[in-house]
Formats: sequence, structure tokens, C-alpha cells
Amino acid sequence: MYGWNNAQSLIGLFGIMAVCWLVSEDRRRFPFKLAAGAVCVQLALLLVLFGFKPAQGLLNAVGAGVDALAGSTQTGTQFVFGYLAGGDQPFSVTNPGPLYLFAFRVIPVILVVCALAALLWHWGVLRVITRAFGFVFQKTLGLRGAPALGTAATIFLGQVEGPIFVRAYLDKLTRSELFTLMTVGLSCVSGSTMVAYAALLKGTLPNAAAHVLTASLISAPAGVLLARILIPPKPGEETEAGEYGTDRRYDSSTDAVIRGVGDGLQVALNVGASLIVFVALVSLVDRLLGLAPRLGGQPVTVEGMLGVVFTPLAWAIGAPWREAAAAGRLLGVKLVLTEFSAFIQLGKTPADVIGGHTRMILTYAICGFANIASVGITASGFGVLAPERRGEVFGLVWRALMAGFLATCMTGALIGALPNVLFGVKA
Repeated sequence: MYGWNNAQSLIGLFGIMAVCWLVSEDRRRFPFKLAAGAVCVQLALLLVLFGFKPAQGLLNAVGAGVDALAGSTQTGTQFVFGYLAGGDQPFSVTNPGPLYLFAFRVIPVILVVCALAALLWHWGVLRVITRAFGFVFQKTLGLRGAPALGTAATIFLGQVEGPIFVRAYLDKLTRSELFTLMTVGLSCVSGSTMVAYAALLKGTLPNAAAHVLTASLISAPAGVLLARILIPPKPGEETEAGEYGTDRRYDSSTDAVIRGVGDGLQVALNVGASLIVFVALVSLVDRLLGLAPRLGGQPVTVEGMLGVVFTPLAWAIGAPWREAAAAGRLLGVKLVLTEFSAFIQLGKTPADVIGGHTRMILTYAICGFANIASVGITASGFGVLAPERRGEVFGLVWRALMAGFLATCMTGALIGALPNVLFGVKA
């Protein structure tokens, strides 16, 4: 049934666009046509994936594929790490919960999926899918060839890996196009992390793999839209069709797998290192805040402050007020501690604290690389890919963080505005 919570999400959907317009570089040129096109693309993808019966089989296959990847990865991890990765325990286990170690259960998935993605790219499968989405973005969102391909590649490969495929054209992009690619990279996630997120949510959200995949797909149009609102193209720019190619090549299937493992290792190390450092920094700040007087009998913490700051945003995108504080806290955790920490905490949050409707909204609102740690990854990555534009990249990256964060929230609001029955989730 359609209720007030669904209509409430429209406040966030249009409010986010309004906020970006207020801080736009040119408020006289709001892209109304692009706004309609981006929302229509998002709706079309959602209706096809969740409302078209044959697509349900595809989504079920995605879920089965994720389970197979997770199981196969665990087999390989157990071969190397034994009982630390869930293998036969050398002692009697009375509490199996602590045996789930993030380093041995989630991070190895990144390695396997990166290798598989490289192999599928070499075989042409991923290239066909990427070009298809690039064509759709070119026709519906008005992107030129290279930015359209870069946007599509970013959905599957990541915030820096995607632009690698059009690195030969980065110096030719307009300022607006460069900002759009940066924003899309922060509003989506990579294929390697999608599987890890689905594993974290498997027990708390039905068909979590399908939702995580869909979240990354439909956040790309939102990222393009908000980027164009913040930094619109100047009149006369982007009139040429542009090139539509890539410079990523593998010599053989073996080369693809080996190089994919190497790329995956870098991603896995970045994820692990970022989690260690940012969790430690927040813990340090919490210890300092612990010296302050208590508020309402509770100690002052970073998560508590973030919950207060983002409670109105969580409510605007569709969370009931009684759940808005908890939802706002998770949005803040995503921004400060990375989406991995937010997904871990979302998976552990009881159903009586965050219900099915809000949990689904947060799955989409959290699913993006827009966090403080990714600012450095984006700035350094684009700085290497387009060294002649390093100064421009550094000047845009914090605005891209804002746009990417709000793009995922906008996607969550769109999900919240649709009837729950479409997704088979109870309020």
C-alpha cells in the first residue's frame, strides 16, 4: 500500500535538488530536462528489475551468483587461513559469532570479484554491458561518448578504475564533464564491493544482492544530475559527439586474472587500511569527547552528533521520525567511517530499531563511495590519470563528495517514494 512515508520521501527527492541548485555555480540554468530524464531512467530501471517478471529470474540469479561467489571465496580463504576463515576449529566453539572475521570473510571477496571482472572484460562480456549502459546514458542524459562510457564503466569497476578506460580523453573533457565523472565515482560502488555489501546484509534484507546491484546502477543518473546542477556546462560546450573508446587491454585470460588480482589487492588494502585508520580516529575523538559533560545522561560521541545532524535528512528521504535518529547516525557513519562500516552497523541493527522500509532506503542511501576517505582516493587517482588537471581536480573534489553523498540519498528517497509492495518489503 502507498502511505505517508512514501509521499514523505518526495520531500527529500526534490529538496536535495533544491539544495544543490542553491549552491550551484549558475543558478540561472537549472537542467529541467536532465532532471526529468535522470529520474525517468531511474524509475525505468527499477520498474524493469522489480516489476517485470522475467527480470525477477535475473535478480534471483544475481542472488545465487553472489552466494556462489561468497562460498567459493570462503573455500579459497579457508585453504590459506584455515580455521581463521571459518574452517574446522581446533577447539570447542560455544559462541560462533566472533568467528566471523571481516578480514577473512569480506575482504577476500574483493580479490575474487576483481579478478573475475578483469576476465569478463577480456572476454568482452563486461565491455558489451558497459557500452550498452554508456549508450543509454548518452541518449537519455545527454553525455558525450567518452564521459558516457566512463560513467558506465565506473558503475561496475569503481571510482578510479572506471575513468581509466577513457584516460586518453580526460584532458579533453570540459570542467563540467570532469566534475560529473568524479561525482559519479563517489555516488556508485564497484562490482568487487557490491558482493561484499550483499554478504553483510544477507541476513537482514531479502534479496540484498539485487538491491545493492540496483543501488549502484540507479545512483549513476542521480550523480550526473546533481553534478550538472552544481556545475552546469557552459553554452557552446559539449557540442561534439566525442570519442567512444577505451585503452584498457589484457594480453590473455591469464594476464587478466593476474592483473585483476593485483588491482583487487590494492582495493582490499585500501578498504582495510581506511577502516583501521578512520575507526581509530573516531575512537580517539570519542575519547576526547568523553571528557565533556554528558547530555541527557549519555556520553557525547561522534556517532551521536552525526545522528543529530542527519536526522532531518533521514526523515526527508522517508524514515519515520521514530527511526530517523538511528538512520541519520548511519548516514553519518557512511560519510565519516566509509560505507563498509555503515553496512556492518546496518546489518547488526535490530528490526525494532530500523524497520524494513527504512532499511531498504538506507541500503540505497549508503551504497556509494562518498566518504571522507574516498576524497583522497579520488583526488590522487584523477591526479595520476590527468596530471595536467591536478589543480582543477583538487579544487572540485570536496564538491564532488557533497554531490555524491546527496546523490545516494536522492536514490534512497526515490526508493522510499515507491510502494513497498514493488520490492516485497514490509514497512
